[in-house]
Amino acid sequence: MKLFPRSFLWRTVLMILLPLIAAQIIMANVFFGNHWERVHASMARSLSGEIAMMLNLINNGNGAAVTAMARDIGINISVNEKLNRPRKNDNNSREAGQLAGDLKAKIKSPVSVYIDRGNRLLFVDVPREGKIVTFATSLRRVYSTSIEVFIIWLVGSVLIVGILIAPFIIWHTRSIHKIARAANKFGRGLDDPNFKPSGSREIREASTALILMKERLNRYNRTRTDMLNAVSHDLKAPLARMRLAVETDSSDSKVLLGDIDRMSEMLNGYLAFARGEIPEIEQEIALPPMLTRIARDAVGKKNLDTDFPAKPIQFYARPTALASAFQNIIENAARYAKKKVAVSEKDNPGFVEVTVDDDGPGIPEDKRSDALRPFVRLDAARGKDTGGTGLGLSIAQTAIENHGGQLLLEDSPLGGLRVRVVLPI
Repeated sequence: MKLFPRSFLWRTVLMILLPLIAAQIIMANVFFGNHWERVHASMARSLSGEIAMMLNLINNGNGAAVTAMARDIGINISVNEKLNRPRKNDNNSREAGQLAGDLKAKIKSPVSVYIDRGNRLLFVDVPREGKIVTFATSLRRVYSTSIEVFIIWLVGSVLIVGILIAPFIIWHTRSIHKIARAANKFGRGLDDPNFKPSGSREIREASTALILMKERLNRYNRTRTDMLNAVSHDLKAPLARMRLAVETDSSDSKVLLGDIDRMSEMLNGYLAFARGEIPEIEQEIALPPMLTRIARDAVGKKNLDTDFPAKPIQFYARPTALASAFQNIIENAARYAKKKVAVSEKDNPGFVEVTVDDDGPGIPEDKRSDALRPFVRLDAARGKDTGGTGLGLSIAQTAIENHGGQLLLEDSPLGGLRVRVVLPI
């Protein structure tokens, strides 16, 4: 059986309490241990000196001085013929060992120290001229009881810390359990509408990443379904015309070639869309040379305005995927622009912002979400007879999101559409 718990809750509790307990033990042994030894030694030396002084006064016949001194320092002195005490004394005990050693060295006489722990009293028996002189005082004169208090405080502090941190750990644990349950549901293709990011910042970031992953998976599945529907729909009509022409022997080579070209264009678009998710090695790049080359090839005879930083920032990205994304964006702008296309880059702390503007008809705000869906054509909004498969902006969005960025459609100051791309660096 494994001693280390498997639960995150108990692992966290142990990770907090074990170092705390270890620190308390080390502090008690290293610091307070030495401190108590010095304190007890000082107390034992003080009491042994007082007892030795009173014995000297007794030997010199100064009984009155002994009585006054004993009264002042809280020691009761008695002289007995014999004592009914246990044979085993407490000379080697933790409390009185230091005192017994000091007395033996000072008075040069055998000493017996007894402790009444129930009443917290200390008795020192010294043989003298056939009798026994007994010095009785409080045990606190040689032994500090703060050690017990400190041990209780050590245990109590650990319990207090454990009680205080338990609600926070349980709270974090519940957040992690929520993520696990939501991930389990998402993995089975189910939704969890009650799942919301909660807990610490890191746990909320993990929850948000899980939600984004779910949305991307849903979009991925929708895209595959849309692609199958689009392939079947777009290829069905030209194939039917080609079949009819062959069966009726009324084929027109120009019509057939037009259908073949149209089918090739659609298949190339589908393949380009599929290639957008193929992994690629990241390289350090700067965007202005790429954007300039793509824009000059795409715009043709229309006016092109560029605005790039004098020293553009370089960052790691997948150049082929980004080039494909910006090519689709800029070609889309050039196709619908009347006279002008503008491409600009702005470098900011932590991200790069690229904007592509055109002076075309634009896209209504309520249609922009549809424009980013694959295989959706908005010719009614962007002009007629433009052709295409409806994949351009969708391919660009996939590539941008694979870089952790965003693609946004906005109104352009030129009067048409603005495509704003934000890429983290």
